[in-house]
Amino acid sequence: MPFPRCARCGHPITTHACQWCANLPPFVRCARSYCWIGAGSGKDIVHALKYDGWTRVGAGIARRLAHVSFPLDVTLERTALIPVPLAMSRLRERGFNQTEIIANALSPLWEIPVWKHVLVRASSARSQTQLTPGERLGNVAGAFSVPPLSRTTIGGAHLILVDDVVTTGATLGAAAAALFAGGARTISYMTFGRAPASGDRLIP
Repeated sequence: MPFPRCARCGHPITTHACQWCANLPPFVRCARSYCWIGAGSGKDIVHALKYDGWTRVGAGIARRLAHVSFPLDVTLERTALIPVPLAMSRLRERGFNQTEIIANALSPLWEIPVWKHVLVRASSARSQTQLTPGERLGNVAGAFSVPPLSRTTIGGAHLILVDDVVTTGATLGAAAAALFAGGARTISYMTFGRAPASGDRLIP
């Protein structure tokens, strides 16, 4: 993402106050994305992965994510990668979880494990794609949970939530809330793409 940008959320800023950070819960340390998702190659890559089954692009996405800079404390503390899980109906339909593919490819590059069973999708929410920001929040409220046996695993850990694209942050926020309630000390976000918000300064 271009400079100047917010040190916490990585969002480009034109003033001293970052509006995007208002979307982040207090237990989220920081967020990073590799590229904008609008018209262009970033959107095409994500579409090819999710809807056309081009799972091999996951390795290329991971190589790019591996070079995204985080604050030093995040780099030193990050314990594991947590791919945002799909609803079982969506997983059966697609046959794979694209965020799990990305996380599995990123894991050896960052030398931290993927913990894919510590977060489960507890409800079958509608796709977020066509929803308004308010509808997105309601759609994923309570959608994630941490199984009781996983609470010891994540207790006190700094976890990196992995997703393909962040738009409003509703899905990541709901997932992070479940991890925090399950015992994680803090959470950071890593996504390939970030959807522009109104008023963003879009510089390639």
